Amino acid sequence: MIRHLKPKLLTGLACLFLAACASTGVNTPPEVQHHNSYSYTPTSSSNPAGVDSLRVMTLNMAHARGTGINQMLQSSEEARQNLDRIAVLLNQQSVDIVSLQEVDYQSTWNGNFDHVGFLAEKANFQHSVSGSHVNSMGLDYGTALVAKLDLGDPESTIFTTTEISSPKGFVVSSISWPGKSCIEVDIVSAHLDFASEQTRREQAAEIIASLNQRNRPVILMGDFNTGWHRETTAIRILAEALDLHSYAPDDESLVTFPKHTRRLDWILVSPEINFDSYQVIQTVVSDHLGIVSDMSINRDCG
Repeated sequence: MIRHLKPKLLTGLACLFLAACASTGVNTPPEVQHHNSYSYTPTSSSNPAGVDSLRVMTLNMAHARGTGINQMLQSSEEARQNLDRIAVLLNQQSVDIVSLQEVDYQSTWNGNFDHVGFLAEKANFQHSVSGSHVNSMGLDYGTALVAKLDLGDPESTIFTTTEISSPKGFVVSSISWPGKSCIEVDIVSAHLDFASEQTRREQAAEIIASLNQRNRPVILMGDFNTGWHRETTAIRILAEALDLHSYAPDDESLVTFPKHTRRLDWILVSPEINFDSYQVIQTVVSDHLGIVSDMSINRDCG
């Protein structure tokens, strides 16, 4: 286990203010730095023998505030109740691996407990990789992966870009494709800046550089805070640079952020990976809706 390291990232009450404003959509001055990652990968394996399909999900879980205005206005018990609802949803969807954003680890505004560990236990996920992208002044949150498959080669990255939002980042880990253990695929949970398209483009460039070095097929999931509407959006840049495709990218009915009737959450995959099904889940556990997709791969061993 690589333990959670806590270098000082932000100073004063600015961290608390930035994070709260980012959660409610208010533009604020920037402070973004790097620090090391936390990851947890148990040794037991639950890869389903003889099954060669993969079911994935992505969800911005909004700091376990459910449909509340802000997580600072709820109790620890309310956070646990909202996490229980998310765990029920994950169980209902029978997913193999989940990409999570806005997930807390030891944040004072959310009861000072590990939300990833809570969900993993409640929803029977044996493996997880967590990345804390904000870690100061009592706040500790970022992105994560939870899985019923073995997770290997974990990395966590905080974006270096500095604009008008709190820090964002991504985690990545590899899996062996079910039923085809010779094929390794990188799974990514990413969260891009909400306020600036230019910042999102710079963050996309950091994802591209990281995944090119890893040199595996990719399933890239998360809250990208942008759509497919222009060639210069971060999601289009990622798709072109990494040779990825999405399900029905021009379908504006696949809304994942109902408040603004926008498709902000995406799944992008390498050419050899197929979308066998794709659904925006209408069960409300956050201000974002989750996406679930069944996938197959056009590649054989040898």
